[in-house]
Amino acid sequence: MPALRNRPRPQQSDRRSGGSMLVLAVASVLVLIPFLWMVSLAFTPEQQAFGSATLIPADPTTENFARVLGDGALARSLLNSTVVTLVAVATNCGFAIAAGYAFALLPFRGSGGLFYLLVSTVAIPVSVTLIPLFLMAKAFPLVGGNDILGQGGTGLLDTLGGVALPYIVLPMNIFLAKQFFSTFDLDLAEAARLDGASEWRVFAQIYLPLARPLIAVVAIFTFTAVWDDFLWPLVVTSSQDMQTVQLALTRFLGSGNVQYGALMAAAVLVTLPVIAVFLFNQRHFISGLTEGSVKG
Repeated sequence: MPALRNRPRPQQSDRRSGGSMLVLAVASVLVLIPFLWMVSLAFTPEQQAFGSATLIPADPTTENFARVLGDGALARSLLNSTVVTLVAVATNCGFAIAAGYAFALLPFRGSGGLFYLLVSTVAIPVSVTLIPLFLMAKAFPLVGGNDILGQGGTGLLDTLGGVALPYIVLPMNIFLAKQFFSTFDLDLAEAARLDGASEWRVFAQIYLPLARPLIAVVAIFTFTAVWDDFLWPLVVTSSQDMQTVQLALTRFLGSGNVQYGALMAAAVLVTLPVIAVFLFNQRHFISGLTEGSVKG
């Protein structure tokens, strides 16, 4: 009886549900307004983009997109960012997930301390690591005119390899993989080992197919982190041919002459791949975020 007495009435439940929906609707509007304004400016003529612009353009035009797509520098930067991002996603979905699996299901002496040391690097500010990363890229052996000791040339500076260098394995992805695989029962691996399966086969054929939500989460986090990064490409590149999309956007921010229409059109084009990646992996991404709480 006490349990029945404390159970919320249908009217109270409806009010709470309605209040939650109202809060979510307001939050959604606040989040979407900047994006809608960006799209609106992208279709607004340049002479109307500042001062008289409205959320719904009076004379919508695609001239801003034509101007941006005709810019060879932006097309080159889109290609550069695509190559660097795909390499980072592939290496993190491979190496980072494998490392997380090893930390979770293949413990070794000192693995706990090594794991926490690795994760602690996430707290290091990016500005602190810029100079060491720059020196590592410059002294990379056998590339850019360097000898085997990393001397005599420029190494990976002003190359796509240099841009991709810090993203090859991200510590946060190892943490996510370790936490994910820690929820699995060890009986699966033990049964496979008794049947003569190698450790690589246990990982690749048993656990990896079950890790699709994890792969989606790692892919989305890595893609957005690399695609949106501005500081490291700014430091490691010096030529326009090696610029990424975030650097290319600054071309429309001339001193005292900001080209708002072209800038917003370029921003829309740069944002579309991120949205496409999220929508493609949305189902696995949401299940990956909720699976831990359900199992817990």
